[in-house]
Amino acid sequence: MRHVTPLPGADQSVRLAPLTLILGGARSGKSSYAEALLAAAPERLYLATGQAGDDEMAERIRHHQERRGDGWITVEEPLDLAAALSRHARPDRPILVDCLTLWLSNLLLGEADVDVDAEIARLVGALPDLAGPIIFVSNEVGQGIVPDNPLARRFRDHAGRLNQAVAARCQRVVFIAAGLPLLLKDFE
Repeated sequence: MRHVTPLPGADQSVRLAPLTLILGGARSGKSSYAEALLAAAPERLYLATGQAGDDEMAERIRHHQERRGDGWITVEEPLDLAAALSRHARPDRPILVDCLTLWLSNLLLGEADVDVDAEIARLVGALPDLAGPIIFVSNEVGQGIVPDNPLARRFRDHAGRLNQAVAARCQRVVFIAAGLPLLLKDFE
């Protein structure tokens, strides 16, 4: 098992897992919860996967930036998440990746012909070698109705497999519903 890092600047009984996955539905409070976990860190990195492809998405990104406030280093990487994590992961600076499902959307909707399964495998394969702590945020999309079109079904299926694979590598997994955390897996 990897070393568990004390939360910088916090009570030493509060510890971050090397790898944490925070799941939940849209507007469940996932990102706010993840940000609060890192609020006491003197230096923290926000690895953003979202792209402002339209006005509505640009507004969402602006809202996230305002809510986070100062004290965050922001790196935008919509596609090559494994390489960005390898470049930026350090044991003395936690990373928040927000979010895996936007990253997946970028892969599926990008202009290049991307092997999505290979990119997921590359990300998951890189996780054990990363210097944590790293928190991943992802949407749980498989609890609703079966989508009515092939692209949406493909997205849902990839998202489910992505979440399972990342959860298997993480020491802590938290599900958020109505802003409330439910601990699914813990390392202590």
